[in-house]
Amino acid sequence: MTTPAPVLTVNGIEVIYNHVILVLKGVSLQLAEGQIAAILGGNGAGKTTTLRAISNLLKGERGEVTKGSIELRGERIENLTPADLVKRGVVQVMEGRHCFAHLTIEENLLTGAYTRKDKGEIAANLEKVYTYFPRLKTRRTSQAAYTSGGEQQMCAIGRALMANPSVVLLDEPSMGLAPQIVEEVFEIVKDLNQKEKVSFLIAEQNTNMALRYANYGYIMESGRIVMDGAAEDLRNNEDVKEFYLGMGGGQRKSFRDVKSYKRRKRWLA
Repeated sequence: MTTPAPVLTVNGIEVIYNHVILVLKGVSLQLAEGQIAAILGGNGAGKTTTLRAISNLLKGERGEVTKGSIELRGERIENLTPADLVKRGVVQVMEGRHCFAHLTIEENLLTGAYTRKDKGEIAANLEKVYTYFPRLKTRRTSQAAYTSGGEQQMCAIGRALMANPSVVLLDEPSMGLAPQIVEEVFEIVKDLNQKEKVSFLIAEQNTNMALRYANYGYIMESGRIVMDGAAEDLRNNEDVKEFYLGMGGGQRKSFRDVKSYKRRKRWLA
């Protein structure tokens, strides 16, 4: 069986904020065509910065890629604008949903199609979004401000789909949502991946959920990729179980054991 070609390649990038603060330190990863890959780690690990480096949204945060390269199907994209990337099929769904509160759900969705001109295609795409997110169809005339967190997250993903992307960068989709809604969102992501062949790169703290749906995972700590592998291998890895899935580690009883645990958690970096 042949390995799918990489659609996205990040090679040894460093990111600095305010010309001083080094946040990413030699990060490399790949997203294959038709794959769901997850970037995992705690707050401040560098997951969101990695996605913003790919989608070229760092300048708004006074950040920049100072080393390395980012390629989309072999083309260097570090100097493209976010709008150029959308036209090439790369769309980011921001952390925290960020719907336009004063617009209706349908108006929010239509803002995602601003790069497209064919009204027939836009209408067909809108119906496709409603097929995947039936909740949004029933709330299409409601102001986004008066919808639930789960519906706003679905609206944010649906808005990204209105651009007809081939790659979606999904930042913390589970944040602030009830477990049942989180599962519903991830099931829809899986459906979109399988039926529409959209590739997803997901930054997520919910390691357990992400590894259930992803094909491949990268674990970040302090701006570095410290471990990567097939999702199933990571789920069965003893360190991942202990540090991220809350399993194991029951034998540690003394302060010396805790110090040893903290040393191990640096992943021998």
